Amino acid sequence: MKLLLAEDTKDLNRALTAVLMHEKYHVDSVFDGLAALEHLKKDSYDGIILDIMMPKMNGLEVLTALRGLNIITPVLLLTAKAEIDDRVTGLDAGADDYLTKPFAMKELLARVRSMTRRRTVYSTKDLHFSDVTLSADEFELSSENSVRLSIKEFELMQTFILNAGKPLDTAFLLDHLWGSEAGAKSDTVWLYVSYLRGKLESIDSKARITGDRGGSFILEK
Repeated sequence: MKLLLAEDTKDLNRALTAVLMHEKYHVDSVFDGLAALEHLKKDSYDGIILDIMMPKMNGLEVLTALRGLNIITPVLLLTAKAEIDDRVTGLDAGADDYLTKPFAMKELLARVRSMTRRRTVYSTKDLHFSDVTLSADEFELSSENSVRLSIKEFELMQTFILNAGKPLDTAFLLDHLWGSEAGAKSDTVWLYVSYLRGKLESIDSKARITGDRGGSFILEK
């Protein structure tokens, strides 16, 4: 699974990154809130870990901004003991959980597992379309090179490949992939389609997802 970690204390950031990678998570780590938001605008994650007190943008500002962009990825806030009001504000703003510093690594891992728990069992069979291979084992999309996908990106790409050449409207994708998830709306579908378009370009694939915001989308050669 793909995680974004935003923690400005360098030693703690490195320690958390090492522990999470040891547990087989793919981790992008940043040291300030602005860098976190830039990552979130161009990539999809299965979980986000945000420290509240960060330079450039604090964790609450990042949380508010990402929810405003219709990014509904689960968020775990890291807070100091004195930041009780911030914890409440964060939960009200859309955080899924918080963890108070100092904390045990085992507790952090338990919170992350809970936050990112898979809801579906996937087939291990690879899928192919045009010059693209979608690997369920590695959650990778490959062509000339490969890129790691978040679970939601994987689910969306899987749906497109299984329905290649067929128009899939926004309402169908929203219901099929997001169901009753709080905060999911048509712009959420558009956001993830945009993520996948970027991933297809990054691997130099000839495959393209055509369609416009709010309408139908088709995976084409």
